[in-house]
Amino acid sequence: MKKHSARVAPLSACNSPVLTLTKVEGEDRTRENAVGTTESQSAGGAAGTEVGSSRRRLHCCIRVTTVQVRKALWGVAMVMCMCSSWAGFTQLAKLTFKKFDAPFTLTWFATTWNCLFFPLYYIGHLCKNPERQTPRQRFRECCRFFGDDGLTPRVFFTKVAPFGLLWVLTNYLYLQALRKINTTDASALFCCNKAFVFLLSWIVLRDRFMGVRIVAAILAIAGIVMMTYADGFHSHSVIGITFVVASASMSALYKVLFKMVLGSAKFGEAALFLSIVGSANFVFISFVPVILYFTHVEYIGSPADIPWAYLCGVAGLLFAFNVLVNFGIAITYPTLISLGIVLSVPVNAMVDLYTCDINFNTVRLIAVFIICLGFLMLLLPEDWDQCIIQLSTKLRKRNEPAEGGGEAGATTGLNWRGRTRTSMTFAH
Repeated sequence: MKKHSARVAPLSACNSPVLTLTKVEGEDRTRENAVGTTESQSAGGAAGTEVGSSRRRLHCCIRVTTVQVRKALWGVAMVMCMCSSWAGFTQLAKLTFKKFDAPFTLTWFATTWNCLFFPLYYIGHLCKNPERQTPRQRFRECCRFFGDDGLTPRVFFTKVAPFGLLWVLTNYLYLQALRKINTTDASALFCCNKAFVFLLSWIVLRDRFMGVRIVAAILAIAGIVMMTYADGFHSHSVIGITFVVASASMSALYKVLFKMVLGSAKFGEAALFLSIVGSANFVFISFVPVILYFTHVEYIGSPADIPWAYLCGVAGLLFAFNVLVNFGIAITYPTLISLGIVLSVPVNAMVDLYTCDINFNTVRLIAVFIICLGFLMLLLPEDWDQCIIQLSTKLRKRNEPAEGGGEAGATTGLNWRGRTRTSMTFAH
């Protein structure tokens, strides 16, 4: 535990995208190399000519811009894929309950697919890493995430099993909510988990207090109340809203406790952790669907009546969504990944508008809007107010008329170069 206590990042629990617990492998080394390259370029620029220094700055600017554009394009593709997978999972799960009304069995079946995380990661490791390791070597190396002794029975029951239980509860409560309310309300209310993450990280991890995030949390709570009022406080909708809010709470608790107990995981460690969760779900919770079947709580007539195509579709879409959420930060920005969940709300609304009888009254629209607005406000960086002040200062200085002749022009040129460096640093 002492070994991994330094890996806990108190602020990262709220800044990372929803359900994302990974960090880019080797990012510290990349930053050190970038600092060393900048220092060497500064020394070379001081020793060389002004023309050479300008060329180096131009080349560095072009290279940084190219990297940012590529990550932004990947981010657009990731947002579309995440939005499609989450909205598709929600809609298909809603359809599945018309033929297979067994939410816990569906949760168990979908969670079992987590066993594929580590095999898929290992295939990517073989394709990308020149130093190829055997599956056992890679497994042992990733097991160091749990401590010096690796994955022991004590570590499993104290650090893995509770998170597996939270994972199952998050998905089960969300699926239960889909049986009571429409997909638009469910997807919008689940966005409140970002506000719950901030509140828990503020209390448990002693996160930095930010007024804008408090406002976002208030908007999320207000949206929940307005969503309940939109249907007139009927018992059916109130129960569904309670389920989805509880699901968002379990998701937030999962993230915050993971950051507090285990810290940030690399891709291999996260893949191994999720595979262990899936395996434990198959080994230790398989008796629950059996009990529910014989007690006729979730009764299935015969195996031939099971819509395997729907079940595999739901599990596959949820698995794809989790892969994109946990490993998408390798190719794009975390903020763009978070946008995929918000954009699934209008997608579900359009589908519900044409496929089911839903009343988009004014109260419901305002509730959905303020919940999504609160989610977007939580994506603002911690120094967003300072960035706005710096931006307004730069614009004001740029609009000031130049006084004097050549001396003022030279001074303006020096200030422009300083502003360019500042903006590049801010972009990082």
